[in-house]
Amino acid sequence: MSILIDRTKRVLVQGITGREGQSRTRLMRGYGTQVVAGVTPGRGGQTVEGVPVFDTVTEAWEHVGPIDISVLFIPAPLVKSAALEAIDAGVKLLVIVPDRVPIYDVLTIARRAKETGARFIGPNTLGVLSPGQGVLGMIGGRAAAAKSWFFPGPVGISSRSGGITTSMAYYLARAGIGATTLVHVGGDAVVGLPHPDVMLEFERDPETKAVVMFGEIGTSQEERVADLIASGAFTKPLIAYIGGKAAQSGTRFSHAGAIVEGGRGTYAGKVARLREVGATVVEEFMELPQATKRVLASL
Repeated sequence: MSILIDRTKRVLVQGITGREGQSRTRLMRGYGTQVVAGVTPGRGGQTVEGVPVFDTVTEAWEHVGPIDISVLFIPAPLVKSAALEAIDAGVKLLVIVPDRVPIYDVLTIARRAKETGARFIGPNTLGVLSPGQGVLGMIGGRAAAAKSWFFPGPVGISSRSGGITTSMAYYLARAGIGATTLVHVGGDAVVGLPHPDVMLEFERDPETKAVVMFGEIGTSQEERVADLIASGAFTKPLIAYIGGKAAQSGTRFSHAGAIVEGGRGTYAGKVARLREVGATVVEEFMELPQATKRVLASL
């Protein structure tokens, strides 16, 4: 199985006529994702990669039927209105690719999503990929690359870095370890599906036997994953690497969501807490494949 995306999910692309929208629609369709419609206001009646384009999400829904997921390739200042439009139309999962979305806009989207039972990934995300099932966003770059790099297997991948999401899956694959789903939660301080929520998704997936996580300094995502383990809500083996070991308090590291403030979100605190609850935390990134092999062999 997989989480979040599979061959049955019907996908909409908002901003489909833009450069990124066109390019990533080609990737998603080439990988087998069921992209059924696109939306760009004022461009209704066109087609992109064989996909019909509509002026609004509601219009798309009326013409092609129910839509499960919307992937947004919208300029950051327009993300809020596009996301709210999709949620109000009935879409239950959004993938918000752009970075630099104002945090107040993200909080507004989060509030509306909570009110309607919808969810979103990102902002500032490469998206989601389930090997052999589908891709949302831009993981892999091209369908041929995504098909050759990643294959199905027993490991879930959750990461706060887009590049490291693909790197982890690539190096695990080279070690003979396939994945159920790759999730880039997004690099911003506030994201729709942070690590803890992704862990609960993997917990419910019977084919995910272990999870590999890339964490960073800043925010409490990794500590909250440890809380899930401690409470018994997440029971599968976790192998983790935390970035930002050398960063000092007050130093911004890599992403907007990665900043150490006082004693919160520190490298040492995250590592200690994860190890305390039994997670396997490696010191070097390239130790992940062998550590994962050992964990899988022990199951």
